[in-house]
Amino acid sequence: MKKKKRFDVIECGGAAFDIGRQYAAARRDSFITSIDSMFGEYIQANQTGKEEIVATLRKYIPLVESFDPYLLDMLKGQADGAGVSLEEIFLLRCNFELSFYYQRMKTFCTSFAVTGKATKDGKAIIGQNFDATVGRTIDLVKVTHADGLRQLSLVFWGACELTLNSAGLGMVLNVVVSPVEEQLLTLPACCVIPRAMRQKRIGDALGIFCAGGRSMMYYCLAGKDGDIIGIETKPDDFNVIQPENDILAHANHYNTDRFKKGELVYMGAPSSFVREPRMRRLIEKDYGNITVERMMEIMADHNHYPKGICNHALEGSTAETLASVIMVPEDSVMYATWGHPCEYEYEEYRL
Repeated sequence: MKKKKRFDVIECGGAAFDIGRQYAAARRDSFITSIDSMFGEYIQANQTGKEEIVATLRKYIPLVESFDPYLLDMLKGQADGAGVSLEEIFLLRCNFELSFYYQRMKTFCTSFAVTGKATKDGKAIIGQNFDATVGRTIDLVKVTHADGLRQLSLVFWGACELTLNSAGLGMVLNVVVSPVEEQLLTLPACCVIPRAMRQKRIGDALGIFCAGGRSMMYYCLAGKDGDIIGIETKPDDFNVIQPENDILAHANHYNTDRFKKGELVYMGAPSSFVREPRMRRLIEKDYGNITVERMMEIMADHNHYPKGICNHALEGSTAETLASVIMVPEDSVMYATWGHPCEYEYEEYRL
């Protein structure tokens, strides 16, 4: 018998500053815990100081201010609500980039999107297992923007958002790892996602990821009309990934040939080369009959245990599947687990 546990839904609304302040005020202790733990990890592992990390963070702020001033107002609201500095809030938004820079990358996930002939009712279904450092905070946040757009987001460490919006767009992601020497000062991935997911059309969201989302990330989008599409990024390049037979499956290695040279996933997550084809095979096995319920079963798969699609922190590992999320954009519904999908029931949340 699986355990049942629901997320408390944090509801925010109004102007950008107000949304940020309301969220951070409601989860102040979690924000501070995440900030302290991240600073501690980077300082201890690299014999660096907080001042040096803050100096690095300040380099990103002008980029974000130019790209999305709306988000910057929201982050200022979070700083106010949590009673911390703007730089400390930016630490959370830059976690992927700093994890790579300080060689502390531990966020490796498995995602999918299916639609059309692959699914039983033709609707698009999108989801992922989110694998990251044990103990990272998770919130479920419902936002109503001043223009009326609503979003439901599963948010990790107060910054990384897997989002479903009321325009019928859903998004998930995976880390992909290109060589250190290719890294540039780019927009942090968690600062690109909010602007993309305020869009009302899948093509507009994709365009933002193509133009601004160049880092170390694969993004996957699904729309209410059944469209699904992915994009692999590098700091200086991107490639749009089209579905094959109405299926997208992805883990942490590149599928774009020109991106494969020098990629480092084999050092941190070699199971990626097993998880992705496993996901695809399981979907193809029930091709034409894929439902939300079948995807819930697939997300609990333990092939290649403990480093399977459902990832467990064993043998000294400090990362595991923290939560699983599945969305049906056409129905404005999200299903999420409190922990491993093999242990917890998916709970339903609606916009």
